[in-house]
Amino acid sequence: MTADLLENVPDVRASEEVIADGAVLLRGFAKTIEIELLEALRAILEQAPFRHMTTPGGHQMSVAMTNCGNFGWVTDRTGYRYDPCDPQSGKPWPPMPGSFRELARAAADRAGFGGFAPDACLLNCYQPGARMSLHQDRDENDFTAPIVSVSLGLPATFLFGGLKRSDKPRRFRLEHGDVIVWGGPARLVFHGVAPLAAGEHSLLGHQRINLTFRKAR
Repeated sequence: MTADLLENVPDVRASEEVIADGAVLLRGFAKTIEIELLEALRAILEQAPFRHMTTPGGHQMSVAMTNCGNFGWVTDRTGYRYDPCDPQSGKPWPPMPGSFRELARAAADRAGFGGFAPDACLLNCYQPGARMSLHQDRDENDFTAPIVSVSLGLPATFLFGGLKRSDKPRRFRLEHGDVIVWGGPARLVFHGVAPLAAGEHSLLGHQRINLTFRKAR
């Protein structure tokens, strides 16, 4: 992979969709490097497998999760936090692959957020019926960096609301390879994922994988 991922990605400017002030949907942005991303994903899962974490309220999440990078997001009875080590193994999270990092930087740059340097990547695995309730990403120290979210596998309905939980979210269908970037005035927007519909993807089977890049520290 070259240092400049944009050289390997087709010109997707015509498929850019501004969905809010500070939020851009890049259709198919990651699709041309899907094989490289999936190979890197398999290596991560060998070291830090997916697991269903428990919320502070004692509920098991329907989405299975793991992490890579300098920090990983975890939740348990004690609360939400970023931790440099996997609590399941006690070891540092797997390093963030270069393909992941360059994709996140390229997408952020295309969306107008130059210089993005993620130090955490949350990996979420959705099986049919799994969902993510509306929430804000507030556990990071610096809200000036954007969030970059990459969809792989089955299509999903992404819910993008407002700065209040009561704001009615809009619904966007995300396909394999789509990337959403949000920051600036949209950084603390409530967002989530509707229950995943059953289906089969040619590369990932009956699941959706989401890569969410953040600057945690």
